[in-house]
Amino acid sequence: MVLKNVLRSTALCLQTWSVFSSARQGSIALPVFRQSTCSSFSNWTLTRNFKGDEILRNQPVRQYARPSRKKQEFPSQLQDLHPSMLKHEYTSVPLAQSVDDVVKKLLTLEFANHSEKLRLKEEQLIAKVQRDESDRSSTEVKVAIMTARIRNFQEHLHKHPKDKANKRWMLMTIDTRKKNLKFLRRTRYDSFVKVCQELGITYTFPPEYYRRVTRRWLAKKAFCNKVFKEVQKQKAEQREKQKAEEAKEKETTSSTEPQGTAV
Repeated sequence: MVLKNVLRSTALCLQTWSVFSSARQGSIALPVFRQSTCSSFSNWTLTRNFKGDEILRNQPVRQYARPSRKKQEFPSQLQDLHPSMLKHEYTSVPLAQSVDDVVKKLLTLEFANHSEKLRLKEEQLIAKVQRDESDRSSTEVKVAIMTARIRNFQEHLHKHPKDKANKRWMLMTIDTRKKNLKFLRRTRYDSFVKVCQELGITYTFPPEYYRRVTRRWLAKKAFCNKVFKEVQKQKAEQREKQKAEEAKEKETTSSTEPQGTAV
């Protein structure tokens, strides 16, 4: 049986080889194969026959590409800094006002980097809330510095939302500022109100008890409340029984006491 299959396969191979060899010599014409009516095959053939910069009209358009969404512009805190303003290092230098225009341009914010602009913004916020001119370490100054940094982090994360490291630093700075504001509100309420008004901070009171509400937690809380009410009912019944027993004991003791003899 195996020998028959081997002989049959060899005969078919010889037959096909003879047909192709005769077709190559031109004595026999090969059969014409019809093009498949499948759309995917036709699209594949179109893409395979693509040459150069030719436009394929019959090529299907891919629909999985999402339209690009434009991000809303985030207002920068450095917009109010005019380019003609001097850097923070040269504001207290009187010679910087009388130098040549070309040199003065180098000392202004026109050629300053982002950190120098942020430094000047911090100094502007500090000047609004500091207690005196030499105040550099009070709680109000710390809150002003952290506010400038938090807004800088927010502007950066609006452009780069996947920057996890800066997001972590921003959350840590917000937490530290919240603690300082809480301390300032407890110790110096007038300066706390002034800081919030000058820096545009909205202070929200933290909740007394915060927990993420889930179905499991709600079911557990309802069950605990039900158990608590049942326990209170049982305790109330026990108190009533104890009161009734005490009243009976008093009655029995009062009846067994001997009555006093009259003189």
